[in-house]
Amino acid sequence: MTHSTIAPGTRIELRDEEWLVRRVDLTISGGQQLTCIGLSELVKDKEAIFLTELDNNSTFRTRINVLKPEDTEFVQDQSDGFIDSRLYLEALLRESPPTDNKLYLGHRAAMDIVPYQMQPTLQALNQPRQRILIADAVGLGKTLEAGILVSELMRRGKGKRLLVVAVKSMLTQFQKEFWNRFTIPLTRLDSVGIQRVRNQIPSNHNPFFYFDKAIVSMDSLKQGIEYRNYLENAYWDIIVIDEAHNVAERSASSQRARLARLLSTRSDTLIMLSATPHDGRAKSFASLLNMLDATAIANTEDYSKDDYAEKGLVIRRFKKDIIGQLKREFKERKTQQIKAQASASEQAAFAYLTEIQFAKLDQIRSAGLLFKTTLTKALFSSPMACRQTIKNRLKTLEQKLEAAYQNDRDQLICLDDLLAKINADNFSKYQCLLKTITHQQNGLVWKPNDSKDRIVIFTERIETLRFLQQCLLLDLKLKENQIEVLYGSLSDTEQQRIVEDFGQENKPVRLLLCSDVASEGINLHFLSHRMIHFDIPWSLMVFQQRNGRIDRYGQEYLPHIIYLMTDCANDVIKGDNRILEVLIEKDEQAIKNIGDPSVFMGVYDSIAEEMITAQAIENGVAADDFDQQLESKAEAFDLFAEDWFATETQAADDPLRETGTVPSLFSSDFDYLAKGIQRLAEKERRDRITQFAANAKQQRIEFTAPASLEQRFKHLSKEIWPTNGQFILSSEKTAIEAAIKESRQSEQSWPVVHYLWEQHPVFQWLNNKVASGLKRQQAPVIVAADKLVEGEAIYITYSLIANQKGQPLIQCWLGIGFINGQFNTIDDLESVLKRTGLTQGLPNSGETSNALNQLKAQLPEVVKQTKQQMSLYRKAFEQENRPKLNAQLEKLQTLEHKHFAQLDLFIETSEQLAAIKEKRYQEESKAIRSRFEEYRQWIQETMNTEEQPYIQIVAAIVQA
Repeated sequence: MTHSTIAPGTRIELRDEEWLVRRVDLTISGGQQLTCIGLSELVKDKEAIFLTELDNNSTFRTRINVLKPEDTEFVQDQSDGFIDSRLYLEALLRESPPTDNKLYLGHRAAMDIVPYQMQPTLQALNQPRQRILIADAVGLGKTLEAGILVSELMRRGKGKRLLVVAVKSMLTQFQKEFWNRFTIPLTRLDSVGIQRVRNQIPSNHNPFFYFDKAIVSMDSLKQGIEYRNYLENAYWDIIVIDEAHNVAERSASSQRARLARLLSTRSDTLIMLSATPHDGRAKSFASLLNMLDATAIANTEDYSKDDYAEKGLVIRRFKKDIIGQLKREFKERKTQQIKAQASASEQAAFAYLTEIQFAKLDQIRSAGLLFKTTLTKALFSSPMACRQTIKNRLKTLEQKLEAAYQNDRDQLICLDDLLAKINADNFSKYQCLLKTITHQQNGLVWKPNDSKDRIVIFTERIETLRFLQQCLLLDLKLKENQIEVLYGSLSDTEQQRIVEDFGQENKPVRLLLCSDVASEGINLHFLSHRMIHFDIPWSLMVFQQRNGRIDRYGQEYLPHIIYLMTDCANDVIKGDNRILEVLIEKDEQAIKNIGDPSVFMGVYDSIAEEMITAQAIENGVAADDFDQQLESKAEAFDLFAEDWFATETQAADDPLRETGTVPSLFSSDFDYLAKGIQRLAEKERRDRITQFAANAKQQRIEFTAPASLEQRFKHLSKEIWPTNGQFILSSEKTAIEAAIKESRQSEQSWPVVHYLWEQHPVFQWLNNKVASGLKRQQAPVIVAADKLVEGEAIYITYSLIANQKGQPLIQCWLGIGFINGQFNTIDDLESVLKRTGLTQGLPNSGETSNALNQLKAQLPEVVKQTKQQMSLYRKAFEQENRPKLNAQLEKLQTLEHKHFAQLDLFIETSEQLAAIKEKRYQEESKAIRSRFEEYRQWIQETMNTEEQPYIQIVAAIVQA
């Protein structure tokens, strides 16, 4: 063998394993560097680099053996009905990746499929790179939309390694959703999970290499430089960042943004999820776009949809946009404002607060607010929260010795004395809360003994949470484990436990007291349809996030949302409360008519929205004027935000019609799995499958896993391994939904029944077991005596042409027909299967075919015909693809010029010294060239095809 015989697409045998050569580079010594991907089971999908000078050397007793399809050995299939050949063909079919942009898998997930949920996947698949921000409104199912896209990429062989980054309270929820609906096994690397992995591997090993599919929180990744090093030295096929607004660049020192930028360079596919992706600052949103595509935005302060919409980087919908597609509608929520008449002690405290005039404290704003406004906001939460705020400020005033501060200090002490007189008995809003949840008013009939009747109570202040926890325990006569408190400083594992317990029927928790850490992403609607705002948010975005915890798709009951307020006789406080009532009204108005309540303030940032509310309160703005101010903002909304969220990608009229299928020899996933496991149970001796049962009517399979399957699961999430290795799988979605609901009533908390479909790890195990039933470069012979004419033989071949990155671009199954040793015709696989009846099985006499020698002799012509056919497919592909490639390169050149023009403008207007400007120009120029050259190289490698096809002789069907 010479080096020149090795080309991309060549199959080689090396070190007792089979490899596919994906890339060939010359070394300086004249040899070749082979970048390969593993094909045989032990090294499957593993990437390796070999040097021909070392690995084709008798000194090292290694040899590179080029595997030629012409050397295929034919073996007679003696199995009943040719079941072994049918399983073998099916396994290879299921491992062959689709190369078009249709839906093959995601629309079949264990969920209520709604057309709008398919659109992000179709939009992403139609782009050169699958990089997208899914920005749908709260409660529309962004996690599910991400799962659909990830499933499609995994089916295409582009999702072996997957990393999900989520907020720490959502790790378990996200992990369960991906497993229950899509059987994607994410290993949870929370603080306990990471420590467990580190205990299992050497101290200098990268934990992100240990699991191919993992979920981790951004807070864990922020822990230190060690994790940055791990990330820099790991690469994934797909990275998903949930609640992506948290990683937008808001300051140069944003650690989350720096980590997200790093992650964006560590995978081909990047999926971002956020219901609130914009904070009103162009630069912040541009940072997300540039993570998706580093060439997208040249001027991060001045851009429009034209700069990125054609790239299909963003998709955003609201309830009003998709309501007509839903199989079961969103429940139209019920909202109430309940006002508690302030007690005398509260009236006194409010009155004193409105009269306070600070000499010093309000000269410098704290977080943009007057300190008096900060006190008002705290008192609207609870007297206890306000006292804590006073305590903190008095502590800082201990260092202020100037006489001017004494008056401020005295006023704070006086207010604190008044607040100290307010306790649980005369705290009117708390007493109103008690009456509300003990059925005494307002129609909320809470049954604390009903495990399915749970209430969520939100407040933004930790001191209020503590007060509520202590008092509700006593006044409602609850046990300590019946109330849980969720706030941000809890550990990741504790936050996950609380969220998990609240959704578990068998857990005692009945009330969940939350700070706004719980307003992001988590599902609280499984056993709760009631929410109480103990204090009213000053931000419409917070309204949207809080209410979305129970008012979301999948809620089975009417969401009941209650806003508690204190009705005070003081005119100033009345005015302030009326401002908050306007916010409640605007949130309702947006949900019914607009979709996004943020349009009323137009700043797209919760803190900035709070500032608008605070300024209205500080300036004594009348409620009607405030209402008109918000209305005018919405009317003037020509939607720069719509520009930001727009896309040029054509939406499919009916995404569910954009589906494709792969030919199959079995009627269903159930049929293949049942017959495959049954056949393995008959053949295997050492690796025994026991307690196998298949129920065709219920589409249900049960069996005890053999050692080889248990070994495969050791590197997957430990939660998905069934008790005692007893697998129960069902392809009925209703059975899966029932199992998920049942899991919320059991200690295990993970469904006992798994979804039976081709993405389940059991199928990958079965495919490998079946495919390994033949030795390397063997192909079965099937006798179809009554289906073929005399002297006829059909060779089934599988061919693939990859791009320069080794990813499949063209793949084809062919039937190469011969009659009496002469080439006759080429058919597609579906025609061959239909004609021969192989999908139903054929009678097998067990006699050895007389055609084995002739089959072998015809292989060179089979390979020749297959190559010629693939050459035609490649030519057609290139003719269609070349304009797209050229267009991409031209767009890159235009964009690059735009980036340089922006740099020139920046340098020209800069007031820096000439030497500094020159250095800055050189650095930025180098960065721009590097960025575009990297993308240009990626485009070239991705869209250009390799010349040599990979060809496998899969089987031969003969007449006798």
